Amino acid sequence: MNPDSRLPQLGQWEGLEDVRRLQEKQLPQTVSWAANSPFYRSRLDPANLPTSISDLASLPLTTKQDLRENYPWGMLAVPKERLATYHESSGTAGQPTPSYYTPEDWVDLAERFARKWIGLSERDVFLVRTPYALMLTGHLAHAAGRLRGATVVPGDNRSLAMPYARVVRVLHDLGVTLTWAVATEYLLWAAAAAAAGHRPGVDFPALRALFTGGEPLTAVRRHRISRIWGVPVIEEYGSTETGSLAGECPDGRLHLWADRALFEVYDPKTGTVKSEGDGQLVVTPLFREAMPLLRYNLEDDVSVSYRDCACGWDLPTVRVFGRAAFGYRVGSTTIAQHQLEELVFVLPDSYGVLFWRARVEPDRLRIEIEVAEEHQQAACAELAASVRSVIGVDAEVVGLPPGSLVPATVLTSMPDVVKPRSLFGPDEDWDKALLYY
Repeated sequence: MNPDSRLPQLGQWEGLEDVRRLQEKQLPQTVSWAANSPFYRSRLDPANLPTSISDLASLPLTTKQDLRENYPWGMLAVPKERLATYHESSGTAGQPTPSYYTPEDWVDLAERFARKWIGLSERDVFLVRTPYALMLTGHLAHAAGRLRGATVVPGDNRSLAMPYARVVRVLHDLGVTLTWAVATEYLLWAAAAAAAGHRPGVDFPALRALFTGGEPLTAVRRHRISRIWGVPVIEEYGSTETGSLAGECPDGRLHLWADRALFEVYDPKTGTVKSEGDGQLVVTPLFREAMPLLRYNLEDDVSVSYRDCACGWDLPTVRVFGRAAFGYRVGSTTIAQHQLEELVFVLPDSYGVLFWRARVEPDRLRIEIEVAEEHQQAACAELAASVRSVIGVDAEVVGLPPGSLVPATVLTSMPDVVKPRSLFGPDEDWDKALLYY
């Protein structure tokens, strides 16, 4: 896979007006590609295709339900012979959400992911610890690593062949320099490393950054992970349907890749669409040929801003809340996950609280945290007080011994993953016959 010189590169524009011109220049081609798919053929007038951003605004939003109803090939805009890969999102809402890419689409995908301010090069050993299979995420990071010449370690995180004990061994023994995983993985790795006798911030000297995405991440949890491992945590935002949509700059802000996609913000309460502010993110990838998407509503709650950033990238910034902005009611108060996460991870590091869960009930909130016995009383009292002070509800906070929420066996075991087998010797365990799960 070689870089595509036709695609815009960071630093090739001056100011947001320049980015707007890039979008306007590419949009007619994008719409022309879309008109080749059965779905958009039914939506577009071939004699009057949108040719500008203002024209595009007259089209209805494309929804996840549209993708589900057109499974598997209703969104396909090229001959199948041109496809490189087929994917489906991780959702479990029944009907699959399909996504497919040509080799040329893959260059755009890999380049966007590889836009990491800390760099990604042939000097790196890059552990990819997100799902492969039908999802895009593992394949995307893998392709970006190879595009930049890195040695890729395909760790997956839904395979019995890669338990946490093995992750820790690989991190340590291979001198892994960069990783890609959801943020929760980094807390699990820390616990697994400690269980193996390692100190996360000391015994992995080659490690220089942790890449993360795929779940909402508050600043306090991110900083906690960074302190544990002693390296920066660098965020990424995207989806299986679109690939990477935003990446972090050296100043720590997420920038939308507006040179490669057109972004809007949809307010589901009013039905209005605007260029910035709070709402659901709507995206039109500009260099997607196999499965063009026009005004695709990701349904993720975001806040988009066009204020200047000191990094000089001249790209809009985004704060991503995912669907975590949705909450549950306790009495008259609505509680969202990110609110609780902030309060859990402002507890002193010395308490060692990494894992927690909460459940709302009509008149109260129950929170459970893993915490060592010597810190249980203080941690529970402080968390209950902060929930009352900040959120305004009473919480029953229960301290559980370490290993209650994340069993020690999960962190230390090495499952026996064997190939299917039917013939065994007299001293062998034949209950493993045909076992490969």
